[in-house]
Amino acid sequence: ERGSNENQNGLIREYIPKGLSLHGFSEDDIAKVQDALNQKHRRTLGYANAAELIEAALAS
Repeated sequence: ERGSNENQNGLIREYIPKGLSLHGFSEDDIAKVQDALNQKHRRTLGYANAAELIEAALAS
């Protein structure tokens, strides 16, 4: 996989260990992980987070 994909997989694994099925998690659990990842500041985004960038794009 590309480096960015592997990085994202690693971030997800902080919350959902490898080998666990997603079937054991509720939609609410997955949404919480998604929100946490969207709030994480990223170097590739100029140290902004995805939520900030989406909010700014929608406001313009």
